Amino acid sequence: MTVAIVDYGSGNLRSAAKALQRAAGDTGEEILVTSDPDAVRKADRIVLPGVGAFGDCRRGLNALPGMVEALEQAVIGSARPFLGICVGMQLMADQGVEHGTHPGLGWIGGEVVILEPNDPALKIPHMGWNNLIGRRDHPVLANLGQDPHVYFVHSYHFRLEKKEDLLAETDYGGAFAAVIGRDNLIGTQFHPEKSQHAGQRLLANFLKWKP
Repeated sequence: MTVAIVDYGSGNLRSAAKALQRAAGDTGEEILVTSDPDAVRKADRIVLPGVGAFGDCRRGLNALPGMVEALEQAVIGSARPFLGICVGMQLMADQGVEHGTHPGLGWIGGEVVILEPNDPALKIPHMGWNNLIGRRDHPVLANLGQDPHVYFVHSYHFRLEKKEDLLAETDYGGAFAAVIGRDNLIGTQFHPEKSQHAGQRLLANFLKWKP
């Protein structure tokens, strides 16, 4: 089995690859960091990381000829398991409004908007550890431990169109979507590769997940 981590000039690729390799253990999965659309099209599972601004990340994807089409074919057309991390999750939205309005991939209804805590003492970007509050059971979220804490770095969040796409949330001066998903798609606003036990368990679950 091949897991393709999409390299489009954004994302903590080395950390994500190492974390996935640890999660895979001796099970034989090949963890491939690639900017080749054909490799993504043929992969058994796909991971889209993302760090930075929504528009910059979308432009990075667009700059790789055939990559958006390869993602559409593999993820939507062939229903391969997909994990979006941080801005990689946000790119599944219809649009993002960070420094202008930019189109997303349109895979999960909603838009990416600025995080506005109701407590003025809470700083933006939201950076650090917070607990996950589960809203729906999901195989990728199984056995994360009691009161799992995960690591965030972000200033924007995914405002979902449908509440059934919300799998878990976090409270930071108000609740926001921490994990979203439907069908073969799942995304985390936090960084599982930086989230120690809970993050490693989530990645291991993703590698075994059969939507």
